[in-house]
Amino acid sequence: MMSSKVSRRQFLSYTLMGVGGFMVSATVMPMVRFAVDPVLQTKGDGDFIPTSQKVADLSETPVRVDFTIKDRKDGWYKSDVSDTAWVYKQGDEIIALSPVCKHLGCTVSWEGDKHENEFFCPCHAGRYQKNGKNIPGTPPIGPLDEYLVEIVDGYLHLGKTVPNTLV
Repeated sequence: MMSSKVSRRQFLSYTLMGVGGFMVSATVMPMVRFAVDPVLQTKGDGDFIPTSQKVADLSETPVRVDFTIKDRKDGWYKSDVSDTAWVYKQGDEIIALSPVCKHLGCTVSWEGDKHENEFFCPCHAGRYQKNGKNIPGTPPIGPLDEYLVEIVDGYLHLGKTVPNTLV
C-alpha cells in the first residue's frame, strides 16, 4: 500500500486557491444578487385600491374620493397613506383624475369661487379644464394625471396614475 503525502508546496497552493476562491465569491455574489433580485420580485403595479364610492352615485360633476393605501413600504417603514382623486362620469366611462397640480405639486380643487366648470390650483392660480387639460396662460406645464379605474361589485377601485389620455 502506498501513502500519498502532500508536499508543503501543494498544501500552500491548495490553501491559497481555497482562500482566493472564497474571496472572489464573497465579492461576486452581492453583484449577482443585485442583478437577479429585481427580476424575481413580485410586482404590485396591477393592484387596485378599493374606495367607498359607489359607481351608481357618480354623475358628470367631479366628486372628491378619498382612499387609503394600506401598508405602503418606504424602506423599512410601513404605513397607511391617504390619497385623493377627482372622479366623474363621462357617458358610460368613469374618469378619475389626480389632484396634484403639474406646476409645483399643490392640490387642485373643483370649481373655486370664480372658476366655474374647471379645476383650480390656489397656490399660483393654475387652472385645468374638466378633462384635466391645463389652460394655456396659467402656470401648469401639463395635464392632470389619470388613475386607472376598475369596478368591483358596484364600487370604484383605483389603480396607479398614468399620463392623461383624455387630452
